[in-house]
Amino acid sequence: MTNATHRSDTATREHAGRLELSTIQPIPLDQRHGTARDLFTVWFGSNLMLLTIVTGGLAVTVFGLPFGWAVVSLALGNLVGAVFMALHAAQGPQLGVPQMIQTRGQFGSVGALLVIGIVIAMYVGFLASNLVLGGQALASLVAGASDMPGIALVGVLSVIAAIYGYDLIHAYTRCMTYVSGVVLLVTFGWIMGVHGLPADFLTRNEFNWSGFLGTVSSGALWQIAYAPYVSDYSRYMPQDTGARPAFWASYWGCALGSFLPMVLGAMVGLAGPKGNLVAALAALTQGIAPLVLMVFAVGVAAANAMNLYCGALSVLTFGQTLVPRWSPGPRARTVTAVVLFGLSLVGAVLGKAAFLVNYEHFILLLLYVLVPWTAINLVDYYLLRHGVYDVASFFRADGGIYGRVNVAAVTCYAVGILVQLPFVDSALYTGPVARALGGIDLSWIVGLLVTSPAYYFLARRSQARAVAYPARV
Repeated sequence: MTNATHRSDTATREHAGRLELSTIQPIPLDQRHGTARDLFTVWFGSNLMLLTIVTGGLAVTVFGLPFGWAVVSLALGNLVGAVFMALHAAQGPQLGVPQMIQTRGQFGSVGALLVIGIVIAMYVGFLASNLVLGGQALASLVAGASDMPGIALVGVLSVIAAIYGYDLIHAYTRCMTYVSGVVLLVTFGWIMGVHGLPADFLTRNEFNWSGFLGTVSSGALWQIAYAPYVSDYSRYMPQDTGARPAFWASYWGCALGSFLPMVLGAMVGLAGPKGNLVAALAALTQGIAPLVLMVFAVGVAAANAMNLYCGALSVLTFGQTLVPRWSPGPRARTVTAVVLFGLSLVGAVLGKAAFLVNYEHFILLLLYVLVPWTAINLVDYYLLRHGVYDVASFFRADGGIYGRVNVAAVTCYAVGILVQLPFVDSALYTGPVARALGGIDLSWIVGLLVTSPAYYFLARRSQARAVAYPARV
């Protein structure tokens, strides 16, 4: 370990108990700290939780795959999807601003509000989902207990971490990397070696293309859904962190941290009693269930702290767009986090009875609206501007050199959503192409393939026109 790395690690730990003073403002170079290793633990530790396990369980319950094919499809989805989230993560050290602030560079200051509003709804949805699972896990420890005390406990832990901010969340997930990682391995060993797997475990269900591609999509979306988060947790990194170290640390942290608990979810979905996956996990780990459920419930609080923190930053970004002179501080972040928690609590209480169905619909909806945004952001950052942005323009009332609305980006975003519709297969709507393919959903792939080149050529043409016909002052 070099002296510079040691100093950076020491600074990170010293800051963990301090209230973060910055919110959406650019992070000055003299306040940068941390190493690429912190990016691994923040994404590995935050994914070792119940919601990840439940998502993996969809492969064998909702999508009806046998265990072997479930593992293959989960691996493929996570490995492919993590490429996109990690490319976003590498932007943070370079620009030093939250991801939604940086989105102004593609969509314009006002145009970005469309994406920011959708992302805020996403955070509230994940918050509510995590609260439901945390409450169920803690309630299952006591026969007949209500899930409300568990929901409240997870919520309080989440709010505290979101209020203190960046460094406490990094410290929280660093701790969960080791604690939850060990418990995850123990859980695998206990289910296979102590409880035992059913004799027909490997032969249950039959391979089907609809389920295989649906599971791949679930894994890919799990990763892509982190794209609006990632710069928020890398923006304090020193600029000399380097794009490659930031990319690979985020990539393997999120890919492995997601894939392993998803495999556990597929195992529980096949080996445990049908119905509530949390209850099935408790039944399969009888003897150590309190330890397993408590640790994974605390992991839910870590993930929810990240949702609250990023959600608060997105709301503050939305508000600062409407009031450009406003520079929100920690008090604004605190109030916003509490309000978002209240909204998610209402959603958790109202939706917990049909949680699995609601959650499946929710993640499919995210797939259709996040894919075009990630395509536009990555094409703009890596292929058009090569990471060079005027950060000061992000905070100007008129949008600076990026303007209020980038018509090319907004148009491609809308087209990217519309072009997916014929390929959609969901309980709410099935497009004609998906129906003809027997329920195979290829929408997100089509969204990427259409949006990326469309934005590249439209944006290049707009840039060429701006050079040829410069605006008169």
